[in-house]
Amino acid sequence: MEEVASVVNLQSAFRRVEQNRGVPGVDGQSVVAVRQHLTEVLLKLSKSLLDGSYNPGEIRRVWIPKSGGGERPLGIPNVIDRVVQQALLQVMQPNYEPTFDDSSHGFRPGRSCHTAIAQAKEYVREGCEWVVDIDLERFFDTVNHQRLQSKLEQTIEDKRIIRLIKFMLKAKVVMPDGVVIENEQGTPQGGPLSPLLSNIVLSELDQELRKRGHRFVRYADDCNIYVRSKAAAERVLESISQFIERRMRLKVNKVKSAVGGTGTRSFLGFSLEYSIETDSVAVKLSEKSLKKVSLKIVENSPRNWGASLERCILSCNRYLRGWMEYFKIISPTEQPKLQRLDAHLRRRLRAIQLKQWRRRRTIVQRLTQLGARKATAWRMVYGGRTSIWHLSHTPVTHRALRNAYFANRGLVSLAERWQQIQPKPIVQMQFAFV
Repeated sequence: MEEVASVVNLQSAFRRVEQNRGVPGVDGQSVVAVRQHLTEVLLKLSKSLLDGSYNPGEIRRVWIPKSGGGERPLGIPNVIDRVVQQALLQVMQPNYEPTFDDSSHGFRPGRSCHTAIAQAKEYVREGCEWVVDIDLERFFDTVNHQRLQSKLEQTIEDKRIIRLIKFMLKAKVVMPDGVVIENEQGTPQGGPLSPLLSNIVLSELDQELRKRGHRFVRYADDCNIYVRSKAAAERVLESISQFIERRMRLKVNKVKSAVGGTGTRSFLGFSLEYSIETDSVAVKLSEKSLKKVSLKIVENSPRNWGASLERCILSCNRYLRGWMEYFKIISPTEQPKLQRLDAHLRRRLRAIQLKQWRRRRTIVQRLTQLGARKATAWRMVYGGRTSIWHLSHTPVTHRALRNAYFANRGLVSLAERWQQIQPKPIVQMQFAFV
């Protein structure tokens, strides 16, 4: 506890919380407000941690939409509580990190979704083209506090740390309508300590899979086990599901958990497909990822956009840059999909521009100024199908509002961006497997 409560450690923890720019918790106190009296606050916090008088505040519940539909609960602790959790994380993580399995990639230093996919590619290359996709139902909300506390006691000797974490787990939750509920299980998502606690819980699953000799990759509560045949995959799914539910007291989502070929299952937004001709594994965009980005493009470029075209492009760019940074590890064979996404976005932007020109005469004038023949533009606008969506895809409009028209306004092209940020080869990791 002395290490956790040191002012130097608390200062470092506050800087990390400040960098995350989180919103206030139940008490309404912002990071900026804490910064104004930081020295006084941290000295008082250090003292309360050491004498045992510190008690975590309530957690504010918010709901965020899930990509597959529905909502995910998120718990937002007060700023001071986030500082304490970060201080705990900074002391605990270096001690727990060496004990975690090489196949665990979620919320760990030097590891990411990209390293998880790199390991999965190696297993597929070895001939394990069937995957057991295990989905834990509401994992973060169903973690058993007693079993978690027991695992912590095996490695943490200071009882004050155990007591502090217990109080954090038991903190009451304030719902959006003001109702306060008790928290008897789960590790609320939203606090800095929650990812580490989830890895501590799921390390038991990693140990069991390693003991049984399985090839697997886990990222947080997403776990894929790679085998060579469908029959083996079905056996593994049945036996591991029993272990998770009976031994770990967690629940397996029977609907989402399934077996299938690696090319048909989605893992972290990707799918993997082995090619005999090239003896290589292609990293592809999953159907779910393609659908999600298509919906986001529509959402960020609505037909009734009322502001300037530049602001619409800025809105699209914010999402597309982050999306491409995540999916930059896809194989070159996926580039046509990026080009189709680019083309769809440009057509939507052309439709917005045409609609903002409003009158037919203005559309003809603007297209003529951009290089279209006046007679051709006049015939296109005043004859045949004249809906804005149809006009946005005609050869005249396409030539006049060609790529450079949007490029001059800073539009991000996914296909070009992918070529620019091709990642350096991931350093070959030695994945332990017996």
